[in-house]
Amino acid sequence: MADPSSYRPSPGEIPDSPGVYRFRDEHRRVIYVGKAKSLRQRLANYFQDLANLHPRTRTMVTTAASVEWTVVSTEVEALQLEYSWIKEYDPRFNVKYRDDKSYPYLAVTMNEQFPRVQVMRGHKKKGVRYFGPYAHAWAIRDTVDLLLRVFPVRTCSAGVFKNAARTGRPCLLGYIGKCSAPCVGRISPEDHQDLAEDFCDFMAGRTGAYLRRLEKRMMEAAEEMEYERAGRLRDDIEALKKAMEKNAVVLADATDADLIAVAEDELEAAVQIFHVRGGRVRGQRGWVTDKVEEVTTGALVEHALQQLYGEESGDAVPREVLVPALPEPVEPVQEWLAGRRGSNVSLRIPQRGDKKALMETVQRNAQQALALHKTKRASDLTTRSRALEEIADALELDSAPLRIECYDISHLQGDDVVASMVVFEDGLQRKSEYRRFQIKGFAGQDDVRSMHEVITRRFRRYLAEKERTGEWADGTVAEEALVDGAPADGTEEITNSLKDDDGRPRKFAYPPQLVVVDGGRPQVAAARRALDELGIDDIAVCGLAKRLEEVWVPGEDDPVVLPRTSEGLYLLQRIRDEAHRFAITYQRTKRAKRFRAGPLDEVPGLGETRKQALIKHFGSVKKLRSATIEQIQEVPGIGRKTAETIAVALAQAAPAAPAVNTATGEIIEDEGPGTTGGSSGEPVTAGVPDERRGQET
Repeated sequence: MADPSSYRPSPGEIPDSPGVYRFRDEHRRVIYVGKAKSLRQRLANYFQDLANLHPRTRTMVTTAASVEWTVVSTEVEALQLEYSWIKEYDPRFNVKYRDDKSYPYLAVTMNEQFPRVQVMRGHKKKGVRYFGPYAHAWAIRDTVDLLLRVFPVRTCSAGVFKNAARTGRPCLLGYIGKCSAPCVGRISPEDHQDLAEDFCDFMAGRTGAYLRRLEKRMMEAAEEMEYERAGRLRDDIEALKKAMEKNAVVLADATDADLIAVAEDELEAAVQIFHVRGGRVRGQRGWVTDKVEEVTTGALVEHALQQLYGEESGDAVPREVLVPALPEPVEPVQEWLAGRRGSNVSLRIPQRGDKKALMETVQRNAQQALALHKTKRASDLTTRSRALEEIADALELDSAPLRIECYDISHLQGDDVVASMVVFEDGLQRKSEYRRFQIKGFAGQDDVRSMHEVITRRFRRYLAEKERTGEWADGTVAEEALVDGAPADGTEEITNSLKDDDGRPRKFAYPPQLVVVDGGRPQVAAARRALDELGIDDIAVCGLAKRLEEVWVPGEDDPVVLPRTSEGLYLLQRIRDEAHRFAITYQRTKRAKRFRAGPLDEVPGLGETRKQALIKHFGSVKKLRSATIEQIQEVPGIGRKTAETIAVALAQAAPAAPAVNTATGEIIEDEGPGTTGGSSGEPVTAGVPDERRGQET
């Protein structure tokens, strides 16, 4: 625990101007980001008597080891920089809203030649129009099913679309009138784009004008005695009205607004958002956060606004945002929102009428969400704390292991041997710090030797980081981990290289209090030996054997037996199973990549682009194999020398066994790259090992 006075800057050093400040811990990791109208006044609040600070603020300043700041011109710039740094550094003491689920959106891919309507989750993509979020995916599909009668936009995947275009036959939706079948040329790309635009306009709330236009066309058709066309238009109108009825009118003046409500107590806060478009509730979502800092309702609202609109622009930011309390000061936030939208945004508290009544409904939803979350979370917090204490007691540790790393080895009969490293902090997954390894020190199946190699490589990198940052004086071991400034161990990282000077998590930089290996006494001994060889003696090691769920510790002849009802055992099982899942996923990916390899992959200097050009030109590897060198040279980018190399490689490679349809027993001819092959076009059905022959470990 650090003494804040040890890194407190003198008052004269801190400027009396707007800016953003960062607290860092002893590892230079950013743990808190804040903004201030006056940096001098704000930072002075953190360096008062610890007894006067809020408990969470006190924990933050005693965890920190330094503070730094950046001066900006205006409070709006401070707001923008604060948001950027929170997203970049993910500080542990900042308010971070957690979605209680990944909400589905109705998305229209306007960036494609033939836009597609589909359900999407996760991060938003450029050039895609989004509507929602919705509480359930089935709600989107019901709405789309009704609207496709009027707006028969493409909904099929790229594979189905290409197959229909190749065969000249549309899918079922094309036959029943719920798709305009652009795949077979029934509608031009321009007309299909216009159809998708009409669909988006309707979903955006501009429904009245479109309905009136349809009603006018229906009346004209009836007057001209085209009763079949009038009947179809009548049914279209009914379908649109039925789709609209799914979203009740809540604001009679066709308002576009987002309503944000907050329910909070001393420890946590829940935020609920209703998205109202055209006077109808088009989407709803909710977040929950731990209040790791002393924060007002207005500040919670400000963080929610950053979360909602930090990466949005244009119409995605509504004209009106209704909140329970205004941020202090409110002007920079309003200016920031207006900049995101491109026009004025009204940020206010509703005082009367329908908007206030709807805000009360949103508030009730927030209160219910907080109550439900606390019902789940209360026991979760308690059991996590108890689990860590039980592990500490069972392994005779000095304190609860707040960071646990678990390692597992996976292979298939000794092939594609890989390892995984998963990280749990405070009993929760820390997926951003997961790592995966290829075993390169030897070939074959040897879990004990593999475990020794992985632990050695991981902690060599840890020692190298300590030496590079000056936390460790002796560099004899650390120097082995780098070759010309690059990792020498062949480790495959999930995340890109991060700069330690910027406070982002460095690769392998933070040591665990406990290393868990998937295995028994041999694996535990290998892990302990690897740490001893590196001179690391302050990290505990244990193993969890699958058969009897026994916990093994180094140097002991008998395992530590935790009760089956133990929360500590349950947490270790969760960590072990997560490491097992992560390792198998990586191993299967490598195996699938190897199985997809074809004879063209063995041609030196032949990249993916030219391989695809060859397959596209000849249609399959079989036809390419029978081609002459002169015919191969006809492919753009293929010279005579390359053509000769390709011909020799294909002649030496044995033809793959024919694929067999297991349902009919017939042989599937290799007529194109889309049969059963990978990038090379070779069929891969035959020769693929049966997974039951080898056990993945």
